[in-house]
Amino acid sequence: MLTIICNEPGSLTAIERERPLRKPGEVLIRVKRVGVCGTDLHIFTGNQPYLEYPRVMGHEFSGVVEGTDEASGLAVGDVVYVMPYLSCGTCIACRQGKTNCCTQIQVLGVHCDGAFTQYLSVPHAFVHKAAGISLDQAAMIEFLSIGAHAVRRSNIQAQKHALVVGTGPIGMAAAIFASLRGAKVTVLDTREDRLSFCRQHLNIHAAVHIGDGDKQALADLTEGDFFDVVFDATGNARAMERGFEFIAHGGTYVMISVVRDSITFSDPEFHKREATLMGSRNATQEDFRYVEQCLRDGLIPDAALNTHRLTLDDVPQSFATLLDPKQGVVKAIIEC
Repeated sequence: MLTIICNEPGSLTAIERERPLRKPGEVLIRVKRVGVCGTDLHIFTGNQPYLEYPRVMGHEFSGVVEGTDEASGLAVGDVVYVMPYLSCGTCIACRQGKTNCCTQIQVLGVHCDGAFTQYLSVPHAFVHKAAGISLDQAAMIEFLSIGAHAVRRSNIQAQKHALVVGTGPIGMAAAIFASLRGAKVTVLDTREDRLSFCRQHLNIHAAVHIGDGDKQALADLTEGDFFDVVFDATGNARAMERGFEFIAHGGTYVMISVVRDSITFSDPEFHKREATLMGSRNATQEDFRYVEQCLRDGLIPDAALNTHRLTLDDVPQSFATLLDPKQGVVKAIIEC
């Protein structure tokens, strides 16, 4: 089977591997669609903190069941999506239902090989039937769920002000689900093309370009109060530190991003606000099910989000182009 492997940063190679043998308790999946995530781009550029090379990337994917046990509740031919966070089920996090931050977590495409390939065998607990949605939509559930999880953790309420800093796919997902909760969402970014996309396709309150006067613009949008919840989705340490300036008194800061750096902030300013600081990692089954239902209900502009397509054969030659801001990539989907 064709497999694309990242040997080291900047190097992708097409190789042939044997089709995996399905073990008891696993589902053999023919991979049909793979979403390209910021994590994949970070692996390619060498900026993913949880990874060792070589690695087969890809954790946002959907496919068709090729083989399974009866206990899985699935049948050959079923269209499925995969929750790629392989959790142990017994650690302190899993016992609390926080499988997204399992102490022994193995994320497909990060800690172990993922879906830039034609077949993958996965424990059936992490494979879910995609009911009433397309293969493309099913491959988008994972990144949308990360945004949904962050919004659920924030517990933002209707008519409250939310700021999303960073309008990549994860930031857009956070904006979508905060808007679905009735929040007034403002997005902040350096890229005017992304801001324009948010204005056109997302139900946002405002979009602000980072630069001179941006803090005053954010103050004006909130009558000087700033934001009840700030979501960081930048993947940039300096931006993450600056985000503390935008929290309202009594507000919450949710860091979706992960970087290799240490993050510092002013303790007096943080205490003055009695602010809440949250990390948000991955998503849970609850988030996946919620996103699946939102897709069925037509609440997510998934067709607009899918701006680029390529085939698995194209990946070694074309993957680097996805990093070019001039390409205007929001979400690229690989067809296998």
